[in-house]
Amino acid sequence: MCGRFEIHSALEIILKIFQVDSITFDLMPSYNIAPGQDIPIVINDNGNRLVLSRWGFVPSWSRELNAGYKMINARAETVATLPSFRDAFANHRCLVPADGFFEWKKTDKARLPRLIRLRSGRPMGFAGLYNAWHSPEGEEVLTCTIITTSANEAVKELHDRMPAILPENAFDQWLDPGEHDAKKLLPLLKPCAPDEIEVYPVTPKMNSYQYNDPENIRPIPE
Repeated sequence: MCGRFEIHSALEIILKIFQVDSITFDLMPSYNIAPGQDIPIVINDNGNRLVLSRWGFVPSWSRELNAGYKMINARAETVATLPSFRDAFANHRCLVPADGFFEWKKTDKARLPRLIRLRSGRPMGFAGLYNAWHSPEGEEVLTCTIITTSANEAVKELHDRMPAILPENAFDQWLDPGEHDAKKLLPLLKPCAPDEIEVYPVTPKMNSYQYNDPENIRPIPE
């Protein structure tokens, strides 16, 4: 599962790594992103565009925007066949830029947060899907989900799932609107190598999604 993440890299770094041609908003750092919030995603729409999308995928046939809270993640194993995601997998894939994501070590007394990030310090790109949902009143809302895969050895003691982190050399293929072959796309949705990431404890203050502070990503003693 991926239920919280953060992004703080400078805009120029994001634009370069994700080869963004245009952006429609001011990108601000956020150190505690939760479902239901608007998040930046990269889509290929006549070039790579960085746009805002509500985190929580809402299928076109749904009448309720809040249905997205049930679909913040899509499982890699079923994303190409599940009716909710099948069309988006074929036609509306995106990347979700992030600098790190959070999981929790569970003990008898508390849930202790951990930050997982690339050892390189570079932003990562989560594989995602998006959809333009229309309310019964005609309002259009862009919604999205993050694809998860089985956890690697570095994450599995915290959770059995993790975001599908794509290597940078796969970004173009994943975003290519002309690519529809599931046999070529599904192999990209695998766990990253455990030695590519680091995991360390961070402040329990971030357990509240309302606490959005750079302190959330600073290591603390075990």
